[in-house]
Amino acid sequence: MSRIGNLPVKVPTGVEVTLGEGEIVVKGPLGTLTQALSDAVRVKRDADKVVFEAANDSIEANAMSGTLRALLANMVLGVSKGFEKKLNLVGVGYRAQAAGETLNLTLGFSHPVAHKMPKGVKVETPTQTEILIKGIDKQRVGQVAAEIRSYRPPEPYKGKGVRYSDEVVVLKETKKK
Repeated sequence: MSRIGNLPVKVPTGVEVTLGEGEIVVKGPLGTLTQALSDAVRVKRDADKVVFEAANDSIEANAMSGTLRALLANMVLGVSKGFEKKLNLVGVGYRAQAAGETLNLTLGFSHPVAHKMPKGVKVETPTQTEILIKGIDKQRVGQVAAEIRSYRPPEPYKGKGVRYSDEVVVLKETKKK
């Protein structure tokens, strides 16, 4: 059995988990998230815990029980506390400015880059070189951060570009004469 799938998900106060036909709905102070359920997994709701177990002994059911448990744990954390990713801009003239639902980036191209935020994701720019992406859906927040980083990933010689705040860029040594 999956080691992750064996662990129950604790539901904190203020968060409501509803098991429906083929889906699970999590409501909290920050919003609502839904996730489709697999037929290979049985879900049981106790007082303040949700338990997942494989419906049969197949490898797919075992893997899916751990996957759904991890997804539900992230949903509970998202609707109660939320997720955030922080990006840094490194380079002369690289700037970011949040304007409503759009993030305007100046990344050394001949044109400015405007990135439209999807529904449920908010962006802030505390300084011109920092970007803060917030939301309740962990996958969506991470995807938006990866899309913004892909406009100008850090290059290996000077380290210029868009990088995660905790990312370590290993610089290459330049060519010697």
